[in-house]
Amino acid sequence: MARMRFDAADAHWRETPRPGASSAQKDWLTRGGSLTAHLARLGRVTVRVTRETVAAPWADEHRALSCASRAPVWVREVVLAVDGAPFVAAHSIAPLAASKGVWQAMRRLRTRPLAELLYSDPEVTRSALVSRRVLAGHPLFSLASLALARAYATEHAFAARRSVFERRGTPLMVTECMLPALWRHLDAHGERRARGLEQT
Repeated sequence: MARMRFDAADAHWRETPRPGASSAQKDWLTRGGSLTAHLARLGRVTVRVTRETVAAPWADEHRALSCASRAPVWVREVVLAVDGAPFVAAHSIAPLAASKGVWQAMRRLRTRPLAELLYSDPEVTRSALVSRRVLAGHPLFSLASLALARAYATEHAFAARRSVFERRGTPLMVTECMLPALWRHLDAHGERRARGLEQT
């Protein structure tokens, strides 16, 4: 396989989850394949689009796309909910020109998951997954906080991951921030399910 031109890793986003991450966090931050498909095993997944617009990339994004720090990008932000509970806040970007060309289909998704576009095309390749702990001050923290119900608005950190997808030499980066409801669900159901599978 040809080496990808794009890499989401930097001093903060790393391939190995931080040592303090729980086993569930380490699992979900490094799982390959479609995150939407993984969530669908937990319940009914719905996609709520919260923002689609032209903007500048975040400070830790432009190098991963090999573009200038103020180069315009197309931004798509959604909340992935499982049985009505927000499990993931996602932020996807592509160079503006690419969003009208190679990646133009991302503008027409509406409430369909981006996974439909990324995992059905053999031309699409993916970089390694990288992750980090997101604290207040990072724009992803604000994005995740907005996705939460008011009762959980005091969350002080989130676990997030990202990777770059490439098609015809053009990048699209997806950043996924895991929300507290995901970890609560896994605590309540995931461990029992895993133990049940081990016993069968």
